[in-house]
Amino acid sequence: MAERLKGRGLVGELAAEFAGTMILILFGVAVVAQVVAAEIGDHDSIAWAWGLGVTLGVYVAARTSGAHLNPAVTIALAAFKGFSWRKVLPYSLAQTAGAFVAALIVRFNYSEVLQKADPGLTIKTQGVFSTLPGNGSLPVGTWGAFRDQVIGTAILLLLILAVSDARNSAPLANLAPFVIGLIVVAIGMAWGTNAGYAINPARDFGPRLASYLTGYETAWQDQYGRLYFWVPIVAPVIGGLIGAFLYQVLIARFLPPEGAEPEVGRVPSDEGAAPA
Repeated sequence: MAERLKGRGLVGELAAEFAGTMILILFGVAVVAQVVAAEIGDHDSIAWAWGLGVTLGVYVAARTSGAHLNPAVTIALAAFKGFSWRKVLPYSLAQTAGAFVAALIVRFNYSEVLQKADPGLTIKTQGVFSTLPGNGSLPVGTWGAFRDQVIGTAILLLLILAVSDARNSAPLANLAPFVIGLIVVAIGMAWGTNAGYAINPARDFGPRLASYLTGYETAWQDQYGRLYFWVPIVAPVIGGLIGAFLYQVLIARFLPPEGAEPEVGRVPSDEGAAPA
């Protein structure tokens, strides 16, 4: 009975990861389709929609699965926070499947607009679904994009761990998804040039596969004709591990035990405040 309940629990977690990642991609990929193919909006609207997609996806899945929504997050939590390694592959597959299904929905809904903007389904609109070095036009190569993804995902994981650590100055539980969404907005606005800030293997591979199956023959390549799909898979995993490691080394090991009273001066004090 215990094993059956445990298995049903895992099914629920995977369903939540699927649904949360699907919500994320429904907003993220759709906003890029709107900007690129319909010329409605700009880079800022892309950054905000991706961040809000993350926020809403986390709200959907947080209670059931923890709302990783990203294999780089799942792997980093297994490496540094005790998350079960046996769940890493199922979580990653559920996240990728959610991203794939969401991208198919966006591809279907925006089919007329994409066809008009790019009848040959080329690099011009390939970036709607998957990332490219230099966003397909700037002079950035494979290793420049790889470096960028390592750095961007390291920032992401360091900050996610910081705002979700109860021993740190974490936001209230119901505000954490909003803050995590703001982290993604900030990364998009500051680190979106070199590789389109995939910072998530599922976010890139799922929609890339969907685009390939629906007519984008060059989906696995970049604008130079080089095989590129592996970059936003491998680099975010490495970056996530680096970011989680840095949080552990620089912050986590110096934090007081959970529930301990912080030293005076480390947090704002109510002493001396005017009476209500």
